[in-house]
Amino acid sequence: MWYAIYTKSGREDSITSRLRNTGIEVLNPKIRLKKFIRGRYALISEPLFPCYLFADFERSKYAHLITYTRGVRYIVGKANPVEVSEDIIKGIKDNTGDDDMVVICPRQFNKGDRVSIRQGPFSNFYGVFEREVRGPERVLILLEALNCKIEIDNCFLSAA
Repeated sequence: MWYAIYTKSGREDSITSRLRNTGIEVLNPKIRLKKFIRGRYALISEPLFPCYLFADFERSKYAHLITYTRGVRYIVGKANPVEVSEDIIKGIKDNTGDDDMVVICPRQFNKGDRVSIRQGPFSNFYGVFEREVRGPERVLILLEALNCKIEIDNCFLSAA
């Protein structure tokens, strides 16, 4: 089963390496961004989900090892770790290359545009484009479900 692991900031790569060395499959998706650093633009890579990793492991066998790995804060759910849906993991993997970089096509939406989600666990839902979030290739939409608005990001959108 897949679980989310909450890490200390900036420790995602070292934890990924440690866990992979023990034979645990780890998903540490990254995104390539253009940032202005020291007077010029540079391409850098950042975690797609800062402070979070996904790992596929047998809870009874590896939970203790993971919890006490240097840089790990906890497995999400702590005493009762929450399983991450295979659909979510598959959605991330389908858009991730061999170098763990997520390939995201540019979107051109305006605030208030109605969008439909085409892939992933929220597919066939509609939402309202709210804004881009931290990094030009991430967006925040308000999901229209059960007559309430839920914020989600990093989904696959199309204009409705």
